Amino acid sequence: MRVRIRRILIDVSAMLLCGVLAGVIVAAAAFPGLALTGFAAQIGGYELGELPDELMINTSPQLSYVYASNGTTLLATMYDENRRDIPLSQVPPVVRQAVLAAEDQNFYKHIGVDVKGIARAFIANKRAGSVEQGASTLTMQYVRLTISYSATTAQEVVDATEDTAWRKIREMRYALAIEEKLSKDDILEGYLNTAYFGNRAYGIFAAAKVYFDKEPKDLTAAEAAFIAALVKFPGDFDAQSLRGKDLAVSRRDYVLDEMVQTKALTLEQAAAAKAEELKVVGASTPNGCVQASNIKWGFFCDFFQRWWNEQDAFGTTPYERERQLKSGGYRIVSSLDPTTQSAMDRSIDRSLNRNPDLDGGKWKWKSDAVMLAAVEPGSGKVRGLATNRNFRLDSKTKPANGKHSNPALARRGVRGTYPNTTNPLMSGGPDLGGYQAGSVMKIFTLVAALEKGYPLNYNINTRAPYVSRTRITGSPSCGGHWCPTNSGGRAWGSQNMWTGFGNSVNTYFVPLFERVGGARVIDTAKRMGLTFYDNPRATMDDAYWANERPELWGPFTLGASDHTPLQIANAFATLAADGVYCEPIPVEKITDRHGVQVAAGNPRCKQNLPVDVARAAIDAARCPLGDQSLYGRCNGTTARDSKEIIGKWIAGKTGTTDNSKSVTLTITTKLLAISGFQTDPDWAQVSTHKMSHRVINPAVQYAMRDAMKGRPNTQFSKPSSNRLVFGRGPTP
Repeated sequence: MRVRIRRILIDVSAMLLCGVLAGVIVAAAAFPGLALTGFAAQIGGYELGELPDELMINTSPQLSYVYASNGTTLLATMYDENRRDIPLSQVPPVVRQAVLAAEDQNFYKHIGVDVKGIARAFIANKRAGSVEQGASTLTMQYVRLTISYSATTAQEVVDATEDTAWRKIREMRYALAIEEKLSKDDILEGYLNTAYFGNRAYGIFAAAKVYFDKEPKDLTAAEAAFIAALVKFPGDFDAQSLRGKDLAVSRRDYVLDEMVQTKALTLEQAAAAKAEELKVVGASTPNGCVQASNIKWGFFCDFFQRWWNEQDAFGTTPYERERQLKSGGYRIVSSLDPTTQSAMDRSIDRSLNRNPDLDGGKWKWKSDAVMLAAVEPGSGKVRGLATNRNFRLDSKTKPANGKHSNPALARRGVRGTYPNTTNPLMSGGPDLGGYQAGSVMKIFTLVAALEKGYPLNYNINTRAPYVSRTRITGSPSCGGHWCPTNSGGRAWGSQNMWTGFGNSVNTYFVPLFERVGGARVIDTAKRMGLTFYDNPRATMDDAYWANERPELWGPFTLGASDHTPLQIANAFATLAADGVYCEPIPVEKITDRHGVQVAAGNPRCKQNLPVDVARAAIDAARCPLGDQSLYGRCNGTTARDSKEIIGKWIAGKTGTTDNSKSVTLTITTKLLAISGFQTDPDWAQVSTHKMSHRVINPAVQYAMRDAMKGRPNTQFSKPSSNRLVFGRGPTP
């Protein structure tokens, strides 16, 4: 009994409120110039003319587009809702007429609320005992959609959409007010961009793309009527399976009939449209990096997205930043250069599958990764990230990935990362610190020595083995000390920085590390962009040695720490840019939905090394690659053919870890730096076989050659004085 009484009271209250509002509406309709004051102009304590900000400011989620550096090649789209706002001028009359015929035929006649429609619906629903007719105008629908999109809590969403009299009254009040503030065309444009058309298509642009793979301007009358019919029943038709097609056609034909009633079409035009076969494409808009336009470019896309989620300009938390990316309607021109990226992709394939230096032209172990990163000196712009993998999630039901390299994980059913993975192999992160890089790490000791005042011609009489200050147990230990030797056990005798670096003499650089001081070397490495990560599974990890015991970390100079191709490429880019370190960034330009440029995309650079130090280091780094010092002092090389293949002025270094678990080659010009690693990323610490410079060297060499085609051959510069070249010794 109580329930029935409560229901009667609610109905009576609703009738009274509707009556009051109807009186206001009738008055407004009859006397449009009359100011509405007092209780009649206030519903629920709000002035009729008041509007929340969200109704005047476009807050609907928008697609963000990520392009390659040329600004035209689409790399990826990012969205939570597939929506792209367009001006009404890009919506042809036939589409507007179809929507109005289906949703609100009196749109251009009423003042936001249809008084006759309210009365008609009220009577019909009372007679039926349930909701049989609605009275929402297109303006009221727009109000509801806009409020729901501006909601920040679940309760606000419920309040905006629940079927109650109070919600209807609020919509009517706001509809009256918004018609005073906006033109009819503005309201129609907002509605067309906000409405949901099913199949994850929000707004008319997305609907035209999803159903017919067209822009709205190219829709036929039949297609426009079909889309318009979906607004009331967005979930009844599946564009992929075509479930509900017959019902969709029936509703399309209904809209075409209504268009005849509104004189938008003639009977003959409607008949022709009905005879048109419904050909739904069901084109889904790719979303995110896994669906990037090129299966190889997803790794760069992922680097971009991780970078975005760290930028304070887009929110205070990673969640807020990602939400901004997927709803903010940004246009992002990334730093990915299609020419460089394609050159790296081709070169990797060549080195693994069409390599004249390998038996049968192919590398035997397919799961090994060849990973390349390219950085532009002086800007930090990442021009490409490439590997012999697809940026994809492996299928759980039909996996393509083979067994994990680590037998313990393989026994547990864990699969490896070849050929599909979403791991950031080239750019790394806290969960993937990187891989040992070998002797390329000597560059940081060399630079630190130059900073301290040691000149390039500084000689050390090298011995093999060298008894270091670092205490260890086990091999290679001699008397409790770490005793490194050189490749082949050779003692090279007197060496300087040119020859020691060119011939990669371990027993030159370990004593140099000790003389310079480990803390200085690590500080230099950090200023050149190296990161030392914690490893929760190790008691003495890279972060421990770098921060707590750098003086005793002599193995660092031979490549004991883990780093990524991107870090090493950027370190050499810093040298090529005369000591200017730039944070690696994946963007050229970011503009928001209003076309305003966002400063977060600007390069972030700092003079982290003295100019002459960087120039002297580059001069020594020319020796390993078959190039020549500007002072003619190179004598020895580890990748002699690099200069001949590339045909540009170059500097860089090879790297080989113990037992060749990983091999590396890094090459820089004045315009581009590329670092390449070959290793097993799934079990880099314990490889079952040796990696090969016959793979990694041509991968980097030919990538650089092709990326630099047609670009200037810019010479490196000498230091401004000879102090760091032929000086007498270090400063205190």
